[in-house]
Amino acid sequence: MEKAFVFGKSVEGVNFTDRVEETKRLKMNFENGINVILVSPRRMGKSSIVKKVKAEIANPEIKIVYMDIYDCRSEYDFYNRFASVLMKETATKSEQIIENIKRFLIRLTPKISFSPEPLSDISLSLGITPQNYQPEEILQLPELIAQEQGLHLVVCIDEFQQIGEFSDSVTVQKRLRGVWQHQQNVSYCLFGSKKHLMTNLFQNRKMPFYQFGEMMYLDKIPTDEWVSFIRSRFECQGKHISEALAKRICDTVENFSSYVQQLAWNVLAETDSETTEQDFRNGVEALMAQCSGLFEEQLKGLTSYQLNFIRAVCNGVHSDFGSKAVLESYNLGSKSNVSRIMNALRDRELIDIGKDGVFIEDPVFRMWFMGAFA
Repeated sequence: MEKAFVFGKSVEGVNFTDRVEETKRLKMNFENGINVILVSPRRMGKSSIVKKVKAEIANPEIKIVYMDIYDCRSEYDFYNRFASVLMKETATKSEQIIENIKRFLIRLTPKISFSPEPLSDISLSLGITPQNYQPEEILQLPELIAQEQGLHLVVCIDEFQQIGEFSDSVTVQKRLRGVWQHQQNVSYCLFGSKKHLMTNLFQNRKMPFYQFGEMMYLDKIPTDEWVSFIRSRFECQGKHISEALAKRICDTVENFSSYVQQLAWNVLAETDSETTEQDFRNGVEALMAQCSGLFEEQLKGLTSYQLNFIRAVCNGVHSDFGSKAVLESYNLGSKSNVSRIMNALRDRELIDIGKDGVFIEDPVFRMWFMGAFA
């Protein structure tokens, strides 16, 4: 069933809009074995563009392997996910998965569960530990598989910033780069949702992954592209939205891809045939309600100083937080307290600290916060 708008997961097919130049560049990098690091704020479509390029690669000698390591909490969690996905995605049928394991992971006795549903995923538990495999052996698997199968592998790792959360993370990063940089038949696409962590991993000269590959930044899709897309999706549903209201959808959520689709869907759901101002307002109210639970969870455990800091940023204060006027107006405590507040809120991804000052990166969170804490 074709959906009018898609949000909360990666976007495919007709629901993917624009990104023409980025798609072209990423595809060229994949086809030519160039390592890529994708950086952008949340909800900009990193996973979607990677999966789009994966679907467009027609060369049978290039194999794209996609994995998400969001729930990996330790080095060996990662090695098990890494090897498991490689075993499955470089096999063309179930029997070949077993052969892959016998060929490349001979010291393991894995647990494999096959679903009765033919299109369901295969559950694979490898049980890789420091006792049976060294990290370098697991990290070399893509190169060994690529050589045997006569392929070039592109290994795409989503939520790669999790590597930075592991115990003794720098040592783990050194291991990864130490092996991966010498592979001739494998390239990597590394991306994640925590912008400041990803930036530190790849742009800090002191970190092992500095200059590992081409940095690609996903900017916001232009309003004109979004307006055309929104109106066409409404028309496909037998409804009409004016150019002005479609533009207001974009402006309200500042062109954040996932939010544009979510708000557009809410407005579409309110529309009978022709979108009205009230339909738009109802759609915005629905968006606030849909996000409120998540935002409330994000604020749990924050101190009054931290909440006051967020209020200050929402009210347009983006610098000079240590000044007497700001400290007193927003009750931020002492001047020395400000840096601790900022670091804590950045780690929670509630603020973004850049050369132009401090901002609330999530436009919907800012709207919700100002409504809830005005």
